[in-house]
Amino acid sequence: MPLRHDSADHATADRTFQVDLRGLVDLLSHHLYSSPRVYLRELLQNAVDALTARHGLEPGAPADAFGIRLYADGSVVRVEDDGVGLTEADVHTFLATIGRSSKRAERIAEQRADFIGQFGIGLLSCFLVADEIHVVSRSARTPDAPAVEWRGRGDGSYTVRTLPASTRPRPGTTVTLTPRADAGEWTRPAQVHALARHFGSLLRHPVTFDDGTAGPSGQGAPVNPEPAPWARTHPTPGARSRALAAYGEEVFGFTPLDTIELDLPAVGLKGIACVLPEAVPAGRRHGHRVHVKGMLLSEQAEEILPDWAFFVRCVVDAESLRPTASRESLYEDDTLAAVRDALAERLRAWIARAAASDPELLGRFLQVHHLAVKSLAVHDDEIMRMLLPWLPFETTDGHATLDEFARTHRTVLVTSSVEEFRQVAAIASAAGLGVVNGGYTYDRALVHRLPEVRPEVSVADLDPATLTAHLDPVDRETELAAAAYLAQARDALAVFDCDVALRTFQPASAPALLLDSREARHERTRSQLAREQQGGVWGDILGALRQEAPRAQLILNQLNPLVRTAVTIDEPELARTSAEALYGQAAMLSRRPLRPSESSLINRSFLDLLAHALRKDS
Repeated sequence: MPLRHDSADHATADRTFQVDLRGLVDLLSHHLYSSPRVYLRELLQNAVDALTARHGLEPGAPADAFGIRLYADGSVVRVEDDGVGLTEADVHTFLATIGRSSKRAERIAEQRADFIGQFGIGLLSCFLVADEIHVVSRSARTPDAPAVEWRGRGDGSYTVRTLPASTRPRPGTTVTLTPRADAGEWTRPAQVHALARHFGSLLRHPVTFDDGTAGPSGQGAPVNPEPAPWARTHPTPGARSRALAAYGEEVFGFTPLDTIELDLPAVGLKGIACVLPEAVPAGRRHGHRVHVKGMLLSEQAEEILPDWAFFVRCVVDAESLRPTASRESLYEDDTLAAVRDALAERLRAWIARAAASDPELLGRFLQVHHLAVKSLAVHDDEIMRMLLPWLPFETTDGHATLDEFARTHRTVLVTSSVEEFRQVAAIASAAGLGVVNGGYTYDRALVHRLPEVRPEVSVADLDPATLTAHLDPVDRETELAAAAYLAQARDALAVFDCDVALRTFQPASAPALLLDSREARHERTRSQLAREQQGGVWGDILGALRQEAPRAQLILNQLNPLVRTAVTIDEPELARTSAEALYGQAAMLSRRPLRPSESSLINRSFLDLLAHALRKDS
């Protein structure tokens, strides 16, 4: 063993790491792989890679000349392939070495571009369900090659021996597992068959399954009897569309609103995107079903589509995407980024085709997924110009498209919040103003871009002054008669920085309108903090930021019988109480969160009015 000396002149020896294979298997089962079921995927993957190498040796052989056979009867699980097989040297190199990093292994990895996996720890996943792995293989590279047997055990030991060629007459590999008693959930015949269908339904090589009841011929049931639906020939475009939709329903469990065929020849990707028939919350990303060279990689691959594409679920099969070490997700690299961009472009193209040639489909799509399209339109000028007029918004005319709304309102006003819209909607509608609720995600930004596609329309943010300017003033005599009450009301509501005015507006059933934007409330809060912090560091900072704090406005409706009665009250305390009650009702009708002081005012004014009524009756 070589020796070296450290800085303290103490002799130290280079040592070799000892690998606890049982600990490594436990690490795999709890951290690398999502479930013990992946053992069958790894066995299928090794078999497919071996078949790929065999076709490389014999390129003239028919595509179905070599296959994979699975057997499970409850006592053993066996996977047999007609692949390239292993020599004794290969067995030592690839089955008995973990994490090889030599230059030779790197060169081999470079040659495996046509393979699903990489040489490494995949076979160890079998230790999740068995204590011993038995491999018998014969190489196709040398005609007279002997068969080689490898037995690996969970304690880290293994044996290798050569066997006569007659032990395995044809090239290929057989892997046999004797399941542990606690692994029955994953190794029962029915489960093995289900896992084979799950992982291998799109494999390009024939795969069969036998549970011991196949009869003397030994021919098992096909696991992948048909190629992927997009790889089949269909008599008509309509038949193809129906076949793709049926496959999407089989995979995802819903009838797609439409199916979008995906084809990226540069990376060998084919598949479909199924448009969800029901709306989903914004930002909820669905997992997509991704196969690599026919082998299922993941059912929850979120990374192949951008965030805004949450209205579809995809199933794709790709040649050039790179799996992570666990082969349960995709490695984030330039290829994946390019695929994500290309698939996003396919979805944009589908929306454009629907807009141009299928208005019925577009209408059904927008009815369900308008939020997804809005999120896309914010960042995509082409989609914005194409679809903005057809997107639905909440307006003072009800839910309507901007195109419908702009026909009757050449000036479109947009609120900055939902609560602001709710404060003014009924009164703005009665006054003939066209107001759009801009408080929902994306809506305000999109409405402001309407003039880009409808130049005859102007858009502006709703200003409280704009609304009050459309409310009719009362006559001079009425104003003077109510002056004393209005002064009492302003004094009572001064604590809320609220002014009081008297106007007439429809509907007459609305006694009062409270105009108080979120920005105004924030500015008043900042001003109050500045006053409270005078003299301190924070007071100087807040004072520098302070602007003239905008006041809220309580607009009383002279057309309302309750208000007409209130303005005649000549008892100061009752006048104050009635003003507080009107303010509280208007605050509740605005549907914004109430401040503690406002909740207290509402309770107090109600009790005071009740007490006054009781005193009057007595």
